[in-house]
Amino acid sequence: MRNFLKGKEMWGYVSGTYVIPKNTEEGDVVLIDTWGANNAKIITWINNSVEHFIGMQLAKYETANEV
Repeated sequence: MRNFLKGKEMWGYVSGTYVIPKNTEEGDVVLIDTWGANNAKIITWINNSVEHFIGMQLAKYETANEV
């Protein structure tokens, strides 16, 4: 999974390098939306790569970093 995410340039979401932007100014809304979409993609990829019972345990987490 690490190599896959590095290849997609998304490993920072898991490692904690990329965190959700805190500013809610107009220009940052796009960054927040992009962060949320990428975070959701990564969580989906992780869930699709593990056994169902493991995925159920991961459902309580909201960020790729937590998963």
